[in-house]
Amino acid sequence: MYRRILLAYDGSAAGQKALLDCHEIAEWSHASLTLIAVMALPLVTLWPESGVYDETVQNAEKQRYQAILDDGVRRLADAGLTVRGEVVIGDAVTEIANASTRIEADLIVVGHKHLDGWAARWWRGSVSKALIEQAPCSVLVVITR
Repeated sequence: MYRRILLAYDGSAAGQKALLDCHEIAEWSHASLTLIAVMALPLVTLWPESGVYDETVQNAEKQRYQAILDDGVRRLADAGLTVRGEVVIGDAVTEIANASTRIEADLIVVGHKHLDGWAARWWRGSVSKALIEQAPCSVLVVITR
């Protein structure tokens, strides 16, 4: 039985489907939910080989991620579930694994969209695939096409 579920949420179609599945699992198991939105550290490109940290860009991005997260939290809370949300900054896999350890999650839920073509798969990598290797608990990968 799941007591604490962590949902990595980005508002995408795959994230929306994961939110719905997570909702059903949380209702069934009476689990508390934590939604996490992982924001990469924004860099402003100066030249092709270099970049610089820009606090203005980071604040604007954080507000955008917070709005997406707040929408997901509201939808689950309106359905009567116990839920909280958090925006974190860093590498997605590392931050999701760290958050699951911090909240002592029994289950991590992530959305995944199949990528078209080998080049897209090679270039982007897979957060869900890497997360399975680092997660301290079970991982549910919700697939959309």
